[in-house]
Amino acid sequence: MIRTRVIATAASVPEQIITNDDLARIVDTSDEWISQRTGIKERRISSGENTSVFVSDVAKQLMEKAEVTADSIDLIIVASVTPDYGTPSLACMVQKEIGASNAVAFDVVAACSGFIFALSIADKYIRSSGYENAIIIGGETLSKVIDWSDRSTCVLFGDGAGGAYLEKAQDGGILFEEIGSDGKMYEILTAGYTACSNVFNENPAGVDPLWYAHMDGREVFKFATKNVIKSLNKVMEENNITQEDIKYFIPHQANVRIVEVISKKLDIPFEKFYMNIERFGNTSSASIPIALSELDEKGLLERGDQIILTGFGGGMTWGTMLITW
Repeated sequence: MIRTRVIATAASVPEQIITNDDLARIVDTSDEWISQRTGIKERRISSGENTSVFVSDVAKQLMEKAEVTADSIDLIIVASVTPDYGTPSLACMVQKEIGASNAVAFDVVAACSGFIFALSIADKYIRSSGYENAIIIGGETLSKVIDWSDRSTCVLFGDGAGGAYLEKAQDGGILFEEIGSDGKMYEILTAGYTACSNVFNENPAGVDPLWYAHMDGREVFKFATKNVIKSLNKVMEENNITQEDIKYFIPHQANVRIVEVISKKLDIPFEKFYMNIERFGNTSSASIPIALSELDEKGLLERGDQIILTGFGGGMTWGTMLITW
């Protein structure tokens, strides 16, 4: 049976670290207020580099780690809600940067679930379309869509990118997925709105207030805990496995309180959820691959280990994926 296996992982984040105390100097907040409500202590914020810088760096690292050449890459998919342009896609910018002239390249938009959606798409290409490999990246510069005077959102987000190099295999790899969307709830989490302003209508030019991230935190919390729990249960039940069979659960790093609720409701030890939110904040589509790359870099994963990636995001969307390392 054809499978899609993760061969290498990588991450790239800005050098600039912004602590909770730094934010307290520009908005009415404190380290205690942020830490207790979110689990975040600091985040990486771009000093001017756009998303393409971080995702291209990830792609270069992946090729080096996997020991592959650019002309051998079949597919590049980048997940992002903060690309450099409306067009071209980040994936096409990566393609040029690394010289992958033979690759098919495109972006996907599924917010914080984006990396899982991109993995899902790549898995279909590899298992059914004759593709041998793929570079999959989630990357964001969320700092450019944040209202830095809004303490309810500016304390949450960070910038960066993470990704994986995938290859066709005969065993292991991606075993099962459960993904979904609930568009009727799209208004509870939005960012990057662009109004239709032109010389033939009366809309004023300039940045629309809805360009900045807006979030109904209470509704997002309810959506996340409900749908991630349901999705995790489905994946484990349909594969006849329990939490004891899983080495690590790698959740979207949105809020440590959300993961605590999921841990308690499913009776999964919190220690089995790999968390790095305290150092990176919520990096949207980049959060799961950054965490996965950290696990890999630390040598905490061995071939044959089973892991579960799970997340949720704007749209609203969610996704859970069972993988044998």
